[in-house]
Amino acid sequence: MVEVNERVAPMGDDGDEQLTAEQRRLRDLRVSDAEREHVVELLKNATGKGLLDLNEFTERADIAYASRTRGELNRVLVDLPGLSHPTAAPTAGATDSAVTEAAAPHDPDDHLALRAQGSNLVRKGQWVVPGSLSVRNRYAETRLEFNEAEFRSPVVNVKLDVKWGAVTIIVPEDASVDLNGLDDIKWTKVEDRTHGGAGRPRFVLTGKLVGSTLTLRHPRKSWFSF
Repeated sequence: MVEVNERVAPMGDDGDEQLTAEQRRLRDLRVSDAEREHVVELLKNATGKGLLDLNEFTERADIAYASRTRGELNRVLVDLPGLSHPTAAPTAGATDSAVTEAAAPHDPDDHLALRAQGSNLVRKGQWVVPGSLSVRNRYAETRLEFNEAEFRSPVVNVKLDVKWGAVTIIVPEDASVDLNGLDDIKWTKVEDRTHGGAGRPRFVLTGKLVGSTLTLRHPRKSWFSF
Protein backbone atom coordinates (compact mmCIF):
# COMPACT_ATOMS: atom_id res chain seq x y z
CA MET A 1 0.00 0.00 0.00
CA VAL A 2 1.40 3.44 -0.93
CA GLU A 3 1.75 5.86 1.95
CA VAL A 4 1.48 9.61 1.40
CA ASN A 5 2.21 11.60 4.55
CA GLU A 6 1.87 15.06 3.05
CA ARG A 7 -0.66 17.68 3.99
CA VAL A 8 -3.44 18.29 1.54
CA ALA A 9 -4.87 21.62 0.47
CA PRO A 10 -8.31 22.49 -0.84
CA MET A 11 -8.53 22.06 -4.58
CA GLY A 12 -9.05 25.12 -6.70
CA ASP A 13 -10.34 25.34 -10.23
CA ASP A 14 -6.98 24.25 -11.59
CA GLY A 15 -6.29 21.69 -8.87
CA ASP A 16 -6.10 18.77 -11.28
CA GLU A 17 -3.37 20.51 -13.27
CA GLN A 18 -1.13 20.57 -10.18
CA LEU A 19 -1.32 16.81 -9.70
CA THR A 20 0.94 14.27 -11.31
CA ALA A 21 -0.63 11.29 -13.04
CA GLU A 22 0.35 9.08 -10.09
CA GLN A 23 -1.21 11.50 -7.57
CA ARG A 24 -4.44 11.56 -9.56
CA ARG A 25 -4.45 7.78 -9.66
CA LEU A 26 -3.96 7.51 -5.89
CA ARG A 27 -6.53 10.21 -5.20
CA ASP A 28 -9.17 8.34 -7.18
CA LEU A 29 -8.57 4.91 -5.62
CA ARG A 30 -11.58 3.46 -3.81
CA VAL A 31 -11.44 3.28 -0.02
CA SER A 32 -12.43 0.40 2.25
CA ASP A 33 -14.61 0.40 5.37
CA ALA A 34 -11.45 0.01 7.46
CA GLU A 35 -9.99 3.21 5.97
CA ARG A 36 -13.22 5.10 6.65
CA GLU A 37 -13.23 3.89 10.26
CA HIS A 38 -9.58 4.91 10.63
CA VAL A 39 -10.32 8.46 9.53
CA VAL A 40 -13.34 8.68 11.85
CA GLU A 41 -11.03 7.58 14.67
CA LEU A 42 -8.73 10.48 13.78
CA LEU A 43 -11.70 12.85 13.86
CA LYS A 44 -12.72 11.45 17.23
CA ASN A 45 -9.24 12.13 18.62
CA ALA A 46 -9.36 15.65 17.20
CA THR A 47 -12.69 16.20 18.95
CA GLY A 48 -11.17 15.02 22.23
CA LYS A 49 -8.39 17.60 21.81
CA GLY A 50 -10.86 20.43 21.25
CA LEU A 51 -10.05 20.89 17.55
CA LEU A 52 -13.65 20.06 16.57
CA ASP A 53 -16.95 20.44 18.37
CA LEU A 54 -19.54 17.66 18.36
CA ASN A 55 -21.52 19.12 15.47
CA GLU A 56 -18.38 19.44 13.36
CA PHE A 57 -17.40 15.88 14.21
CA THR A 58 -20.83 14.58 13.21
CA GLU A 59 -20.74 16.45 9.89
CA ARG A 60 -17.24 15.26 9.02
CA ALA A 61 -17.87 11.69 10.15
CA ASP A 62 -20.90 11.53 7.87
CA ILE A 63 -18.75 12.75 4.98
CA ALA A 64 -16.05 10.18 5.82
CA TYR A 65 -18.54 7.31 5.91
CA ALA A 66 -19.94 8.45 2.54
CA SER A 67 -16.53 8.85 0.90
CA ARG A 68 -15.77 6.64 -2.06
CA THR A 69 -12.19 7.69 -2.89
CA ARG A 70 -9.07 8.53 -0.95
CA GLY A 71 -9.14 12.11 -2.14
CA GLU A 72 -12.65 12.59 -0.77
CA LEU A 73 -11.72 10.92 2.50
CA ASN A 74 -8.69 13.09 3.15
CA ARG A 75 -10.65 16.32 2.71
CA VAL A 76 -12.19 16.01 6.19
CA LEU A 77 -8.68 16.21 7.71
CA VAL A 78 -7.26 19.01 5.59
CA ASP A 79 -7.48 21.84 8.18
CA LEU A 80 -6.55 19.78 11.25
CA PRO A 81 -2.90 20.32 12.27
CA GLY A 82 -0.73 17.22 12.20
CA LEU A 83 -3.43 14.95 10.78
CA SER A 84 -3.58 13.06 7.52
CA HIS A 85 -4.84 9.70 6.39
CA PRO A 86 -1.64 7.75 5.61
CA THR A 87 -3.02 6.06 2.49
CA ALA A 88 -5.03 8.96 1.12
CA ALA A 89 -3.48 10.74 -1.83
CA PRO A 90 -3.11 14.54 -1.83
CA THR A 91 -5.57 16.62 -3.78
CA ALA A 92 -3.44 19.58 -4.76
CA GLY A 93 -0.74 21.86 -3.40
CA ALA A 94 0.63 19.27 -0.97
CA THR A 95 3.82 20.75 0.43
CA ASP A 96 4.04 20.63 4.25
CA SER A 97 4.87 17.29 5.82
CA ALA A 98 2.67 15.98 8.61
CA VAL A 99 2.90 13.36 11.29
CA THR A 100 -0.02 10.98 11.01
CA GLU A 101 -2.19 10.45 14.03
CA ALA A 102 -2.11 6.72 13.36
CA ALA A 103 1.47 6.60 14.59
CA ALA A 104 0.60 8.26 17.89
CA PRO A 105 -0.04 6.08 20.95
CA HIS A 106 -3.67 5.56 21.93
CA ASP A 107 -4.91 7.11 25.16
CA PRO A 108 -5.08 4.25 27.71
CA ASP A 109 -7.73 6.15 29.65
CA ASP A 110 -10.05 5.92 26.65
CA HIS A 111 -10.11 2.11 26.66
CA LEU A 112 -11.89 -0.38 28.91
CA ALA A 113 -11.05 -4.11 28.90
CA LEU A 114 -13.76 -6.45 30.19
CA ARG A 115 -12.83 -10.10 30.76
CA ALA A 116 -14.57 -13.10 32.28
CA GLN A 117 -14.48 -16.88 32.05
CA GLY A 118 -17.38 -19.02 33.16
CA SER A 119 -19.00 -15.97 34.74
CA ASN A 120 -21.61 -13.51 33.53
CA LEU A 121 -20.26 -10.13 32.48
CA VAL A 122 -22.65 -7.21 33.01
CA ARG A 123 -22.42 -3.44 32.66
CA LYS A 124 -25.60 -1.39 33.12
CA GLY A 125 -27.05 1.72 34.71
CA GLN A 126 -25.10 4.97 34.84
CA TRP A 127 -21.56 4.12 33.81
CA VAL A 128 -18.92 6.01 31.84
CA VAL A 129 -18.26 4.54 28.39
CA PRO A 130 -14.85 5.24 26.82
CA GLY A 131 -14.24 5.43 23.09
CA SER A 132 -12.95 1.87 22.98
CA LEU A 133 -14.09 -1.37 24.65
CA SER A 134 -12.74 -4.90 24.43
CA VAL A 135 -14.86 -7.80 25.65
CA ARG A 136 -13.38 -11.25 26.22
CA ASN A 137 -15.70 -13.89 27.64
CA ARG A 138 -15.80 -17.70 27.67
CA TYR A 139 -18.71 -20.02 28.44
CA ALA A 140 -20.98 -17.33 29.88
CA GLU A 141 -23.25 -14.37 29.13
CA THR A 142 -22.19 -10.82 28.37
CA ARG A 143 -24.72 -8.02 28.76
CA LEU A 144 -23.86 -4.39 28.01
CA GLU A 145 -26.58 -1.79 28.57
CA PHE A 146 -25.78 1.66 27.20
CA ASN A 147 -29.19 3.33 27.52
CA GLU A 148 -28.29 5.17 30.77
CA ALA A 149 -24.56 5.47 30.16
CA GLU A 150 -22.41 8.60 29.80
CA PHE A 151 -20.34 8.62 26.61
CA ARG A 152 -16.89 10.13 26.25
CA SER A 153 -17.01 9.90 22.48
CA PRO A 154 -19.63 9.99 19.71
CA VAL A 155 -18.12 6.75 18.34
CA VAL A 156 -17.69 3.65 20.52
CA ASN A 157 -15.49 0.85 19.19
CA VAL A 158 -16.39 -2.54 20.68
CA LYS A 159 -14.01 -5.45 20.03
CA LEU A 160 -15.52 -8.84 20.86
CA ASP A 161 -13.68 -12.08 21.63
CA VAL A 162 -16.43 -14.46 22.76
CA LYS A 163 -16.60 -18.26 22.71
CA TRP A 164 -19.58 -20.42 23.62
CA GLY A 165 -21.58 -17.62 25.17
CA ALA A 166 -24.36 -15.11 24.65
CA VAL A 167 -23.87 -11.39 24.06
CA THR A 168 -26.66 -8.84 24.48
CA ILE A 169 -25.98 -5.18 23.69
CA ILE A 170 -28.65 -2.57 24.41
CA VAL A 171 -28.05 0.79 22.74
CA PRO A 172 -29.91 4.12 23.06
CA GLU A 173 -32.85 4.80 20.76
CA ASP A 174 -30.95 7.30 18.61
CA ALA A 175 -27.79 5.21 18.32
CA SER A 176 -26.50 3.44 15.21
CA VAL A 177 -24.68 0.13 14.92
CA ASP A 178 -22.02 -1.03 12.44
CA LEU A 179 -21.39 -4.80 12.30
CA ASN A 180 -19.18 -4.83 9.19
CA GLY A 181 -16.04 -5.34 11.27
CA LEU A 182 -17.14 -8.73 12.66
CA ASP A 183 -14.79 -10.76 10.52
CA ASP A 184 -14.64 -14.09 12.38
CA ILE A 185 -18.05 -15.61 13.13
CA LYS A 186 -18.46 -19.39 13.51
CA TRP A 187 -21.54 -21.31 14.64
CA THR A 188 -22.98 -18.02 15.84
CA LYS A 189 -26.37 -16.36 15.46
CA VAL A 190 -26.34 -12.57 15.01
CA GLU A 191 -29.60 -10.66 15.45
CA ASP A 192 -29.65 -6.89 14.98
CA ARG A 193 -32.95 -5.36 16.06
CA THR A 194 -31.78 -1.74 15.88
CA HIS A 195 -32.96 -1.41 12.26
CA GLY A 196 -29.83 0.33 11.00
CA GLY A 197 -30.27 3.82 12.43
CA ALA A 198 -27.89 6.64 11.53
CA GLY A 199 -27.71 8.53 14.82
CA ARG A 200 -25.17 8.99 17.58
CA PRO A 201 -23.47 7.49 19.40
CA ARG A 202 -22.28 5.11 16.73
CA PHE A 203 -21.27 1.62 17.87
CA VAL A 204 -18.66 -0.08 15.68
CA LEU A 205 -18.32 -3.80 16.45
CA THR A 206 -15.28 -5.84 15.47
CA GLY A 207 -13.75 -9.14 16.50
CA LYS A 208 -14.88 -12.74 16.63
CA LEU A 209 -17.62 -14.94 18.05
CA VAL A 210 -17.54 -18.73 18.15
CA GLY A 211 -20.51 -20.90 19.15
CA SER A 212 -22.34 -17.88 20.52
CA THR A 213 -25.31 -15.57 20.00
CA LEU A 214 -25.16 -11.82 19.52
CA THR A 215 -28.27 -9.68 20.00
CA LEU A 216 -28.44 -5.92 19.57
CA ARG A 217 -31.55 -3.97 20.43
CA HIS A 218 -32.96 -0.75 21.84
CA PRO A 219 -34.34 -0.59 25.39
CA ARG A 220 -37.76 -2.10 25.84
CA LYS A 221 -40.47 0.51 26.24
CA SER A 222 -42.23 0.70 29.57
CA TRP A 223 -45.92 -0.12 29.73
CA PHE A 224 -46.31 3.09 31.75
CA SER A 225 -44.62 5.40 29.23
CA PHE A 226 -46.78 7.79 27.21
